[in-house]
Amino acid sequence: MKIKPEGNAIVFCEGAFSNTYGKTAHGLVRFTKRYKVLAVVDSQVAGREAGEFLDGKPSGIPIFSSLKEAVVRMNELGEAATHMVVGIAPDGGGIDSSIYSAISTAISLNLNIDSGLHDFVGDISELKKSADARGLIIRDIRKTASRKDLHSFTGRISDVNSTVIAILGTDSAIGKRTTAWKLVEALLNAGFSAELIGTGQTAWMQGAEYSIILDSLINDFVSGEIENAVWNCWNEKKPDFIIIEGQGSLMNPAYPGGFEILAAGRPDGIVLQHAPGRKDYDGFPGYPLHSLEKQIHAVEFLSGKPVVAITVNHEGLEGLEIIEACNEINKNTGLPALDPLTDNCDKIVKVLKDFKGKH
Repeated sequence: MKIKPEGNAIVFCEGAFSNTYGKTAHGLVRFTKRYKVLAVVDSQVAGREAGEFLDGKPSGIPIFSSLKEAVVRMNELGEAATHMVVGIAPDGGGIDSSIYSAISTAISLNLNIDSGLHDFVGDISELKKSADARGLIIRDIRKTASRKDLHSFTGRISDVNSTVIAILGTDSAIGKRTTAWKLVEALLNAGFSAELIGTGQTAWMQGAEYSIILDSLINDFVSGEIENAVWNCWNEKKPDFIIIEGQGSLMNPAYPGGFEILAAGRPDGIVLQHAPGRKDYDGFPGYPLHSLEKQIHAVEFLSGKPVVAITVNHEGLEGLEIIEACNEINKNTGLPALDPLTDNCDKIVKVLKDFKGKH
């Protein structure tokens, strides 16, 4: 296992830190074991403090207007950067001219490159040659193993006797991964052992020990890779709880997800992440979100397992509105509801403690 942190990272997020396309950068600002995050680059919000801007909680991570400025300033502070991490998750995951230019600049500044985009940096010959000439490493996180090293579903998921909880969502880019980490942290603080199964590039960048990149896999291997990650986690660690990070949402028109996790991960229960202030599916105005009640029904119908709690993404809500939204959800569903970023996950831990002995 590699010693973490692996290096000092500057996170490139030009034009996206204030919206959902910056979700990779958001995750790295909030938490990562893989890097020490020194700075974020986004000229639109330069001069702000990343954690304060994101959650109202200072993180010690400044936002700069350019990569070069960030590198120079960090050097002046005695913090030499070693990596540039692409912190943008645009639709399609392509490398546009802005991202290409930033990567080229980063290489000229002797930074290793970590990218979770669908376009692979290492396949661009000019960038690869430039990095190789400087002894730098390019890691394309979404590049899968060779097919001979991928797994098919076997059924050994039935061996797993940890309590498995999936964090699914009523939409994409709604905070499932953040909630998953918050729940793992709360379980550990309560004296349980818990592990996260990362299913996207950001969880890998945050240092999740058991990770797959679900949306890069050939469909035939998706179920097998989910099963393999969960089984390996159980076989090696035997944790009390295994928390699976969800992807997309069951009924998002562009990013449907969660079916494979329910079928192959075979969770014992589901925590469902919801944004009460969101009216349409992410990125698709005119495609209204299905009601929370309908989404709970869909998850429980497909899995045969219960939704045990609702976690709230508070976008568009402030202060008392968040509390009122949670109370309304609790009233309508009978389920505990909380915002993991403004509250803590103790209510869910209590539910899971009781649930563990019953499933």
